[in-house]
Amino acid sequence: MSAHAAEEIVADPWSEQGRTAIAKMVMRLFERWKLSTAEQLELLGLSPTSRNVLGRYRRGQPLSESRDAMDRAAYLLSIHKALRALYPENPEIVYGWVKMRNRQFDNFTPLEVMKKDGLLGLAKIDWHLSARLNH
Repeated sequence: MSAHAAEEIVADPWSEQGRTAIAKMVMRLFERWKLSTAEQLELLGLSPTSRNVLGRYRRGQPLSESRDAMDRAAYLLSIHKALRALYPENPEIVYGWVKMRNRQFDNFTPLEVMKKDGLLGLAKIDWHLSARLNH
């Protein structure tokens, strides 16, 4: 699905249809990033006992209406969009970058930063990529 098509589907991200589309996009992104179930739950701010929520999202249940869930999903999709813009000809980097050590993050991977710092970590990674895009 192109970014433009995704934006059209999510014209109202808070609607049930919008939250369903967002949940599916985030689940596909997690698959492409090859994240473990535990990593997926951490990035979504869910407890380790919430494994069944991931399956429901994959089957078409809408993302939670909570501000935290929506903010996390927005950062994740923004990170992906920035990586696609920065590396349009290199899908290995687009989908592997989150697990690559990075000097900008004290040699931690972006995934480690996102897991360690939660919502703030997602924001840090998104801000870093946005700054690279705008220079």
